[in-house]
Amino acid sequence: MTEEKTAEYFASQQKEISVSQFFEKNKHLLGFDNPTKALLMVVKEAVDNSLDACEEAGIIPDIEVVVKNVGDDNYKVSVKDNGPGIVKTQIPKIFGKLLYGSKFHRLKQSRGQQGIGISAAVLFCQLMTGKPTKIWSKTGKNKKTHYFELLINSRDNEPEIIKQEDLDSPLIKEHGTKIEMLIIGRYRRKRGIDDYLKQTSISNPFAKIKYRGPDGKTIIFPRTVNKLPKAAKEIKPHPYGVEFGVLDRMLKETKAKSLVSFLTREFSSIGTKSAGDICKIAGIKKSVLPNSLKRNEIKKLLAAMQKVKVQRPPIDCISPIGESEFKKSLEKEYPEAEFVTTVTREPAVYRGTPFQIEVGIVYGVGEDKPVDVLRFANRVPLLYQAGAGAIVEAIKETDWKRYGLKQSLGNLPSGPVIIAVHMASSWVPFISESKEAIAPYPNIVKEIKLALQDAGRKLSSFLSGKRRAGQQKRRLQIFE
Repeated sequence: MTEEKTAEYFASQQKEISVSQFFEKNKHLLGFDNPTKALLMVVKEAVDNSLDACEEAGIIPDIEVVVKNVGDDNYKVSVKDNGPGIVKTQIPKIFGKLLYGSKFHRLKQSRGQQGIGISAAVLFCQLMTGKPTKIWSKTGKNKKTHYFELLINSRDNEPEIIKQEDLDSPLIKEHGTKIEMLIIGRYRRKRGIDDYLKQTSISNPFAKIKYRGPDGKTIIFPRTVNKLPKAAKEIKPHPYGVEFGVLDRMLKETKAKSLVSFLTREFSSIGTKSAGDICKIAGIKKSVLPNSLKRNEIKKLLAAMQKVKVQRPPIDCISPIGESEFKKSLEKEYPEAEFVTTVTREPAVYRGTPFQIEVGIVYGVGEDKPVDVLRFANRVPLLYQAGAGAIVEAIKETDWKRYGLKQSLGNLPSGPVIIAVHMASSWVPFISESKEAIAPYPNIVKEIKLALQDAGRKLSSFLSGKRRAGQQKRRLQIFE
């Protein structure tokens, strides 16, 4: 007979878990699904970190990536950059603590946002090999290099420093950071590290990337522009994009002494007049203390914020690749192409969040088969879940026969073509935590389709000219 258990017994079994313990058991949520993808993700997180650090410091990036097979499926991955370096006290937290970072609460375009990426890579490597991650960082020409070997204590989500010392090392010349990790993985070029770095070079034309793969060969992806893009600026939340829980927290935390002051100080696009209109529609006095509002009043305030017409959010929080820069990048990577065109749309808004779509079409590469699609979000290549999300949905919904390509209903078009699509935004809505596909919100799909149609018209003009030239050549041959 089964022994009856009491509520007190079940209470004794309850335990709090840390975020590190959660991801220890749910590695797939962060993209570490299989050995091939895991090796790629470790490189990706380190390179993304380096690019963000350089951009934020106003430094044109020089990045070195080395992937070396050290026996069976064991790989040593190292990534070195010329960024600003990291102060000594911050190194353990940045690499050894999940959900630690400076970007989560900032509304502006960046590659990483949650503070999970590089520390998740450290945790995964530790789980696979038991070996610590090594970090070297230097913040100035005449300063010492800080060296750490560390693990993550997953129970407490805290860094565990194995070794730490300050070195006079020539490894980093003036400033920068190098990270070295040992991982069990599987190497392949297609949809692996080689593809990721090639596409990263396309979407970051200002970066120079030097890569030595497991085969010992060195590939250099040169920069095509010699200046950084316009820096994205931080903005305040837009009233159309806020939810009840966020509004409730903001009301409790604000230092504003009146509701009108709260609305004008804490949100973008709200002036004194529109703040007054919001208060009037909500039926709440302008002078009321923000942190005194009850739940039903917060609901009325939120509803009123959606009703009052305000300007769209500022767009200087996003930094696109740029039409000419995008074209130069594609021409560099596909020198055999007959035709390359790019389109950068004007910024648009989804749920109060600004975003911008860029499209590139490359013709005359590969075979006459379903087109290759390159997907980017905030300059980061999206290599997995290739058939999912807003980008592929928009491409399939576009009538490519009008632009000279073959296409069967509901499928990708066919031809010797590459279609590249980039979305820049202060907050990209991904389908999952592993950030592999963009959610197909109607506004986003619509903007991608409009950009594809603009680029498609340019492709159609080129193909028409090519056909006319061919016909003219054949006519001349008849009379020869």
